[in-house]
Amino acid sequence: MSLQPPPPPSISPRQMNVLRIVASMAWSDGQLAQEEVDVMLTRFSEIFAKTPQQQQQLQQELQDYLIQNIPLEDLVPKLETDAERQLVLKLGYEVIASSARTPEEPNINPDEAEAYQKLVNLLALPEEVVRDIETQVKENAVKEGIVEQLATELDAFLKG
Repeated sequence: MSLQPPPPPSISPRQMNVLRIVASMAWSDGQLAQEEVDVMLTRFSEIFAKTPQQQQQLQQELQDYLIQNIPLEDLVPKLETDAERQLVLKLGYEVIASSARTPEEPNINPDEAEAYQKLVNLLALPEEVVRDIETQVKENAVKEGIVEQLATELDAFLKG
């Protein structure tokens, strides 16, 4: 008996690719904490769905996709524009910088740093762009919570 893949969620392929890359960065340390899943499901459903009913349905649909750890090498080539590449870099950096596994560990652990560097290499953005994005993320993290920042960035990208 073969396993059936989950039905596709009711979001666009472009939105799905962004979701998968962000989830891949969350997986970079080898684990996906339930808190990370809850935050991503809540934020993505708020951005991608219009009504509370649609949000609840979308959360169910996306659950199966967040638990899939798809290699970045399979996802990054699907990005179509520099704007998408920059958004993915920014969201990826925000995700890995958002928390530590233990109080003694830095927010970006060695596994996450390695995955981030891999993402940077795959995106092939100019060094100056990468530095600017990292600086912006660090400055914004001080001004507002990381989760709210993630939601704001995704919302602006998807509307634009």
